[in-house]
Amino acid sequence: MTRAESSIGVRATELPYLPSRRELLGYGLICPALIAFGAPAHAQASAAELVRAMQEGGKVVFLRHAATVQEQIDTGRLGDRAGQRNLSSEGIEQAREIGRALRALNIRFGRILASPVFRAKDTAELAFGAGNFTESMEVVADDYAGGQLDFMVESTRRRLRTPPEDGANLLLVGHRTPLEMVTRRRFPDTILPEGAMAVFEPLGGEARLLGTLKADELIALSRRR
Repeated sequence: MTRAESSIGVRATELPYLPSRRELLGYGLICPALIAFGAPAHAQASAAELVRAMQEGGKVVFLRHAATVQEQIDTGRLGDRAGQRNLSSEGIEQAREIGRALRALNIRFGRILASPVFRAKDTAELAFGAGNFTESMEVVADDYAGGQLDFMVESTRRRLRTPPEDGANLLLVGHRTPLEMVTRRRFPDTILPEGAMAVFEPLGGEARLLGTLKADELIALSRRR
C-alpha cells in the first residue's frame, strides 16, 4: 500500500487496521468494486471538494459530536446528564460555529438524526435549533445501546448506503466508535476529531467514503465567502 488513500477514500497511512476482503464483504457495507487494496487508491477529496459535494446534495454526512470534557466518565445511562461526557465550553461554541458554517455555505439537510446521548443531541440543537432534528437510537453510542446494539449497527449501515429522498443530504449526529464498527475502519482523532464529519456517497447497495472534514476546515471555508 502506498501513501495514497484506500479505495473508500480514507488515508491508508493513518489507518493501522486494514480489514480483510472477507470481513468487508461479509459485513455488507462495501461492495467488491470498492475493495481494491492492491490497486491504485482513490485520493481523499479536499475540504473544498467535500463542501461542493454536500452542496450538490444526495450525500449522507456523519457528524461526530462537538468537543467534550474529557475528564467526565460515561456511565452508559441514557437520560443521566451527570453520568455522561458532555460538551465543553469550547464544544458548545464549536457546535454553534458548525451550524453557522453549514448555513453560510448553503449546505442543507432534508433530515437530521441525532443520538440521544447528550453530547450528540446538544451538538444538533446548538447547530440547527431545537425541533429541527430527531433523536434516534439508530445512531446511539455503542456503550449506551444496550440490547439495541445490533439495531444501531444495521440502521447506521443502511442509512450510509441509502440515497436520501429528493436528492437532499442526510445528517447523522453520532459517535466515532459506531462509525468504526459499521465501516470496519479506524477513525483516529487525526482523521475524525470531535466536531469533524465523514461524507459518504450512498450508492444503494454500498457506501463510498468521499473523505473527512474537520470543524476548523469547514468554518474557515465559510469565512472566505
